Amino acid sequence: MSPDRTTGNPATGNPATGHPATGHPATGNPTAAQPTAPAHGGAATAERRGQDVIHNIGYRGYEGPRLGRSYARRALFTQSLRGSYGLGRSAKSKVLPMLLFAAVCVPAAILVAVAALTKAKELEAGYAEYVLLMQPLLGIYLAAAAPQAISMDLRFKTTPLYFSRPMERSDYVAAKYAALSAALFLFTAVPVLIMYVGALLVKLDFSGQTKGAAQGLVFCALFALLHAAIAAWIAALTPRRGFGIAAIIVAITVPYFLITALQGIALTSDNGSAVGWLGLGSPGTLLDGIQSRFLDGRSGFPDAQTLTGAQGAVYLVVFVALVACFYALLLRRYRKAGL
Repeated sequence: MSPDRTTGNPATGNPATGHPATGHPATGNPTAAQPTAPAHGGAATAERRGQDVIHNIGYRGYEGPRLGRSYARRALFTQSLRGSYGLGRSAKSKVLPMLLFAAVCVPAAILVAVAALTKAKELEAGYAEYVLLMQPLLGIYLAAAAPQAISMDLRFKTTPLYFSRPMERSDYVAAKYAALSAALFLFTAVPVLIMYVGALLVKLDFSGQTKGAAQGLVFCALFALLHAAIAAWIAALTPRRGFGIAAIIVAITVPYFLITALQGIALTSDNGSAVGWLGLGSPGTLLDGIQSRFLDGRSGFPDAQTLTGAQGAVYLVVFVALVACFYALLLRRYRKAGL
């Protein structure tokens, strides 16, 4: 006799189908299956399923003033200028710029002290001449400040954030170049002011010192414009900060010493007329020729040679061309896609 298909062992399930029992274990009824109890909150979730829920999290439209590109440029300029001296950054970031700043200011105070002790009628070094003497320290400072202001943005790929509206790429370049120029100008102008104030305190000639200090400040501006353009372009070529530092130091210091050596060789070879033209070969000697010709400074060329009228005009043209060229190269660098 065949087994009853409507009954079976609840432990083994329906023998006809081989499936386990789904009913209550006490009755073995496969049609009396009990639904599984939902987890905590499951019933409420099931009731809300398929319904749209709006969450009010408090966002509101901005109705304030739109500050625009000029504000963005000023903010980037201020931030970059502060960063050049480590302000707003960690304590260790302030060590190098402040040490270098002290290193260029202390000799200026020493010059004033020597003039006071010896009762000299003028300072041992002129205002513009003093800036040229400090070129190695200025090169180190610029090599540290330019990659910090420019290369770090490239390395961490934050430039697309700046280039989003309302700031344009030209605004970014203008702000960074202006900040680097202003930082270098302050770095060179403060020692000049220390010398000027000290000279007045030791009662040197007021009119002569005032004229010399004004010419020294003009030279500081020229020095900053040219060297900041060169350093900014070099720093923009690589996101590697170390490479930028080394390249800037080499570009600023090595040509100066090389051209100075070549000028000395030309003078000893009875070719003194070439001394002035050789000065066009480096930023330092170019500025030295300008300050000796147009700012009444003492020439640093061998045998204290000064420029002729034609050479002086060429020096000015080359200076303007170099600043414009490096700034144009910097703009071109930031017009490339993918920055």
